[in-house]
Amino acid sequence: MSGVAKPDRRIEDYALLGDCATAALVGRDGSIDWLCWPRFDSSACFAALLGDPDNGRWLIAPKDTPLRTTRHYIDTSLILVTVFETATGIVELVDFMPPRDGRADLVRLVRGVRGKVDLRTEFILRFDYGSIVPWVERLDGKGLRAIAGPEMAMLRTPIPLEGRDFTTVGEFAVSAGEVVPFVLSYGPSHLQPPEGVDPERALRETKAFWHAWSNRCTSEGCWSEAVRRSLTVLKGLTYAPTGGIVAAATTSLPEEAGGVRNWDYRYCWLRDAAFTLRALGRAGYYEEARQWRDWLLRAVAGSPDQLQIMYGLGGERRLAEWEVDWLDGFDGARPVRIGNAASTQLQLDVFGEIADAMFQAYEHGMTSVNRWSAIARALLDHLETIWREPDEGIWEVRGPRQCFTHSKVMAWVAFDRAVKSAERLGVESPIERWRKVRDAIHEDVCSYGFDTELGSFVQAYGSKVLDASLLLLPIVGFLPPSDPRIVGTVRAIERRLLVDGLVFRYDTGKTDDGLPPGEGAFLACSFWFVDNLILQGRVAEAHKMFERLLALRNDVGLLAEEYDPRARRQMGNFPQAFSHVSLVNTAYNLSLCENPSEERV
Repeated sequence: MSGVAKPDRRIEDYALLGDCATAALVGRDGSIDWLCWPRFDSSACFAALLGDPDNGRWLIAPKDTPLRTTRHYIDTSLILVTVFETATGIVELVDFMPPRDGRADLVRLVRGVRGKVDLRTEFILRFDYGSIVPWVERLDGKGLRAIAGPEMAMLRTPIPLEGRDFTTVGEFAVSAGEVVPFVLSYGPSHLQPPEGVDPERALRETKAFWHAWSNRCTSEGCWSEAVRRSLTVLKGLTYAPTGGIVAAATTSLPEEAGGVRNWDYRYCWLRDAAFTLRALGRAGYYEEARQWRDWLLRAVAGSPDQLQIMYGLGGERRLAEWEVDWLDGFDGARPVRIGNAASTQLQLDVFGEIADAMFQAYEHGMTSVNRWSAIARALLDHLETIWREPDEGIWEVRGPRQCFTHSKVMAWVAFDRAVKSAERLGVESPIERWRKVRDAIHEDVCSYGFDTELGSFVQAYGSKVLDASLLLLPIVGFLPPSDPRIVGTVRAIERRLLVDGLVFRYDTGKTDDGLPPGEGAFLACSFWFVDNLILQGRVAEAHKMFERLLALRNDVGLLAEEYDPRARRQMGNFPQAFSHVSLVNTAYNLSLCENPSEERV
């Protein structure tokens, strides 16, 4: 019944639907609890994920509790099949979003497999994150139209529907061989209603789209299924009109049960660029990599002192953060945040990520963009004046700025890649000056970022705290993996931050990040640890830990940002691009069983 939050919900109970412009999350129970239209970062019309059913959801399920529920994607697509087995029969619920071609549709097909099953649907549309009840009109007995201000949605189905307490409900039965379609379409309310789509034709075309996408994968290594699923997730999180890739499909899924570390990840982070380009390039998705590279160039164009760490899907800069006080949060984790204030932070590492991403693009055969040389020089000129400053760092702390070791290392990467690019391309540039700055940063990090007593690099200059971002030092080529300082750092992280085979970012009880302590293990960091094991020749351990990480995926192969090893559940926004990118790169590294840093550096 509506108005009652789902008991014992878990983030891994959800699966992703997407049309390369936005995404929906559907639970094991057949309820779509999250959908933002028309873009990933638009307001949600189904927001039960962060509240209760009255904040918007769309349920299709058997009337009686199923005896068994299973689900899977069709091949490597984002077409989800949920199979409900009941005492009277079996039905399949096929959910998908046709790739965006000017239309915005969500299709649900109920197929009878065996016997006869009684089902129900509960359709609760609430625009603006569950706050606005639309005006609903019937459509000649075959659906309805809902309007609120600028937004309009149309539900078409042959099933009779009726309204009860601002909820649309319907009951129907499906026998073996029968198919009952539901098509939900979205459009601006000032335009003519979108025409309905043929659901079976849309299914065929969507299958063909994902089949063609998957067949372009040139190599998957030894973990084909996991790699292809992760690449499909990346495609599903891509905003096709611009090529931008969002960090996740959701906002405010908590990093700790009931906690306050809840952020909006429906934007594009520069930090993800180099890792993503590498993953796409290795898999042969050069067009997607080029589009991401081009998005990056457009986003960073402008005055270097106005560089942001993240942007909107089209490169928008204003991502003001505010709280949705009418949503109770996922299992009570509040606040629910829209926008992200970290967009205004100073994070020196993004300069290195941009330079590395462009270097990766060149290494994967992408032709250079003329304006990049001028943009790069301007960025480096600015970085040369600020690299000694403290910043908020890779983890976007909301406490005081510090001289984070990883930030300084990535400033080194910026000048290192600039030098290498100039050498290889023969571009006229102040290469000797860049070398001097690069060497000065290297000396600075080794002098102030390494603690001789701990035998390890530390989170920030003068600190005794460890940080998993230090695992990137050998991966970006700052020091060789055999260097005693790197070996000591990996061992120290293994002793202090590794729990049940998973790596935590840092000890939130010892770092003043401006928030109460407590979060899950960070999955990308755990993959970085596997990369370091490979680099140090500990291949058997790397295999074991990688398999442990793969086992954390949900039943349809998806990963959130974090994992709570105590509660044994996924945490954070979902599905998380950074987790899946890291999975892909580590899978290739393991398959090669070679030094993974050689390709990047």
